[in-house]
Amino acid sequence: MSLPTAATPAMDDPGSEIEYEIPAVVRVHKSGRVVRLNGTDTVPPSPCGDPANGVSSKDVVLDPAANISARLYLPAAVAAEPGKKLPVVVFFHGGAFMIHTAASPLYHNRLRGRLRGPQGRRLLVPAGRRRALARRARRRVPVVLAGDSAGANMAHRTAVRLRKERIEGYGDKVSGIALLHTYFWGKEPVGGEPTDAALRGGIDQVWHVACGGKLGLDHPYINPAASPEDLSQLGCVRVLVATAEYCWFVERSCAYAAGVKSGWGGELEFYETKGDGHVYFLRKPDCETAAKELAVVADFVRRC
Repeated sequence: MSLPTAATPAMDDPGSEIEYEIPAVVRVHKSGRVVRLNGTDTVPPSPCGDPANGVSSKDVVLDPAANISARLYLPAAVAAEPGKKLPVVVFFHGGAFMIHTAASPLYHNRLRGRLRGPQGRRLLVPAGRRRALARRARRRVPVVLAGDSAGANMAHRTAVRLRKERIEGYGDKVSGIALLHTYFWGKEPVGGEPTDAALRGGIDQVWHVACGGKLGLDHPYINPAASPEDLSQLGCVRVLVATAEYCWFVERSCAYAAGVKSGWGGELEFYETKGDGHVYFLRKPDCETAAKELAVVADFVRRC
């Protein structure tokens, strides 16, 4: 993660200096203008199936005003075997809570009795397919919440909320949550976490920008250890915590796993990739370690 830069003239807000910048993430001007520097390019869906793997996909708009959508993927095996049951994976991708994420609606809108998007829209359910998905729900296919980095943070928070806000057909639990390189943080270092002020200050600033300065570094949204009772009441049956040796948040992942194990009655799995850093698999998706971590996640989903 890059650190905030010094104030410089801004091309996207003439006459305004930059108060701080998190390279490739966000630029905040002294005038109050905020510019996201990444997360606008998308790959078109493949409704007829991706020629490389046969997976079909489509986009579902959840909130037109906020330009929030979700992409649905359907493996070729489902088309070949219409009655085949497969687990449903709801994946929250990362991006420092600011790039390509739905952090705001997740944290600030209610689930309203089922997993929903903003304004009460049913998450991942287009109007024309609600009856078909309702039939699948009655068959109780496994549902796994997953995510990487900030997305893993969101998957955790969703599992916490399930105990209070139930999903129709599933009650207060899903089958599992898979947390990859989870973006957890806190004011004071834990374990062998770096103490360098510049490094910590840069990560601190990300959360400050993401929450508009309204929530501290020890709020449960960013620091689960601040609310240990949540860890003992996760709304799921199984938990996978995956991290990497040189991930900025590896100590937080270890502490999270220990906290869950000590107070929660479900099945916990912990996996650590040696020799790599935070979400390395996004930069090197074809490397051997990424393939091994993907196999761990896939096996976890199959067992849920």
